Amino acid sequence: MNAQDLPLTQLLDGAKQFIVPIFQRDYSWGTKHCQQLWNDILRVGGDPAARAHFLGSVVYIAAEDNQAAIPRWLLIDGQQRLSTVTLLLTALRDRLKSHPSDDEALPSDEEVEDRFLRNRHGRGERRSKLMLRRADNEALSALLAGQDLSDTAAEPVRENYAFFQERLAEAGLAQVYAGIAKLVIVDVSLTRGHDDPQMIFESLNSTGLDLTQADLIRNFVLMRLDDELQTRLYEDYWRPIELAFGNRYRSEFDKFCRDFLVLKLRPSKQLRADAIYHHFRNHFRAESATRSVEDVLAELRRFAGYYVRFSLGREADPQFAAASGRLRALVEVASPLMLRLHDCHARTGAFDRRAFGSAIELLESYVFRRSACDMQTRSLYQIFAGIAYQIRDAAPLQSLKVALYRSGRKRRFPSDSEFRDALETRDVYAMRSCAYLLDRLENDSKEKIDTSGCTIEHVLPQNENLLPAWRGMLGADWKLIQETWLHRLGNLTLSGYNSEYSDRDFDEKKTMRKGFNDSPLRLNRFIREQVRWTAAEIEARGKALAQQAVKVWPGLSVDMQAVRAAELEERRAAAAQHSIEAVGFDPEARALFDAIRPHLLALGDDVVELCGAKSVVYRVFDHFRIAARRSAEQPAQHRGHRAGPGRRGG
Repeated sequence: MNAQDLPLTQLLDGAKQFIVPIFQRDYSWGTKHCQQLWNDILRVGGDPAARAHFLGSVVYIAAEDNQAAIPRWLLIDGQQRLSTVTLLLTALRDRLKSHPSDDEALPSDEEVEDRFLRNRHGRGERRSKLMLRRADNEALSALLAGQDLSDTAAEPVRENYAFFQERLAEAGLAQVYAGIAKLVIVDVSLTRGHDDPQMIFESLNSTGLDLTQADLIRNFVLMRLDDELQTRLYEDYWRPIELAFGNRYRSEFDKFCRDFLVLKLRPSKQLRADAIYHHFRNHFRAESATRSVEDVLAELRRFAGYYVRFSLGREADPQFAAASGRLRALVEVASPLMLRLHDCHARTGAFDRRAFGSAIELLESYVFRRSACDMQTRSLYQIFAGIAYQIRDAAPLQSLKVALYRSGRKRRFPSDSEFRDALETRDVYAMRSCAYLLDRLENDSKEKIDTSGCTIEHVLPQNENLLPAWRGMLGADWKLIQETWLHRLGNLTLSGYNSEYSDRDFDEKKTMRKGFNDSPLRLNRFIREQVRWTAAEIEARGKALAQQAVKVWPGLSVDMQAVRAAELEERRAAAAQHSIEAVGFDPEARALFDAIRPHLLALGDDVVELCGAKSVVYRVFDHFRIAARRSAEQPAQHRGHRAGPGRRGG
């Protein structure tokens, strides 16, 4: 590596070309950056005592062996500064061309072009001294060729060029050119095949103030490759990811990488947002030791597509879109598990559309039931990630059900009775998902009704000073009845006329224009059939809706044989870490064990030997009983040892 202070104009002078690698960020400096640069140029240009203004570093490495007449260099760092100064010099050239000057302190427009902008003898792509990315380069090339830019040209290039045009029209050009000549950079040229550009790039950007984790990841993957390969891999794999994320790439890609790494690394706790790059770097190095870079990138692109479909709501399949949208609205941290399920659906033949749809609806039911039962919703990210690890390619839906069943008491899937009782008795209005609950109950039909224009209506009003008609209907305990039943499910519905209903009496709410009697909502059918609205009617409606909810959000039905198999597989995995030789039998115990062991294993093909650190256990799906012959002296209760509820003769 060779580093030195150098005037920026000297860096640009001579036959050469700097290339912004295709994977680098687009040109993104805004007006405030240009204004600051302009102010600095005018300041040093107008002060004879100011010797220089330090602009920052420009780091580059040879793009090829550089035996060509016009050598090419890949910009590792400094593209924003170099691009902005190039736009300023282009605007200066054009100003000098339209307004020639006899001032000997100023160069001619041809001199500015030949020294700083274009290679006089360059052909094709080597004509310009700076080559940007895609749309940015199209706009810059047009400017260098003296062409006007269209309104669709790259916005930062177009706007910043126009900014400098306006400033140059009002400024003294000699002062501006003197200021440009005093711009100094740290010129860092790396040696191809010797210096590590990624390591230097990380060091220069260690603060992470300007670069996202996505920028660091992309540069790490592509920077070490030669120009031709990095261009192909970028176009084939990384560019499709950027296009899929669209304008949410910079805000969402880091989150996607976190979820992707959670599946791959299986960490014990959620990864920190500012450590994503470092985890990815370690993962990529480990993977690329046995797989090609292209293979790793293909997997990343595939999972990015899953993330976009679920987390960004761009699911093309209507069946999945509706269910995924509801799940996403309930919980924001389901994406690791959804990435795993999407991958099973895309790759395996064991997870068709129907099964995949059932899996999403099951997760929706799990999340909402727990919310309705006021069960702990913390650590949901770890819960979903843990379930994702247990999904099996051969049986995704079944393994999902087994994982939910085995989640433990605090993470359990609420039963029908728990769910129904919670909906009947709790303050439903206080639930964050109250509107979601009512909408799903309303649209439990193939004939959907758009309720987006509706709000939650209390049939029995919230007004503490109930109208006399309400008090008379409820009786002497009207205050207690209102307090008890006001926010219960049976008293809540949806309506587009909430403000019109206000706290009117029940009969008026039904018979008024657009009242309950005219409502097309199924939720209001029971209400319009009642002549009174008391605790009895509210309770009856609440029970009916809660019973309906049990069907809308079905419970967990799981094959217990599959649960037992999963438990046995888990025990086998734990036992595989130990051996009989390491248990530490004394000679007598070992002799007894060796005598008994063949008989235990002969009890059945499903008998499994599980070796622990200090013991050996034998299991089957059902525990079995080893019977002993009873002697005349042996009490009846000592006839055998029961290890569990099942029996097997021995």
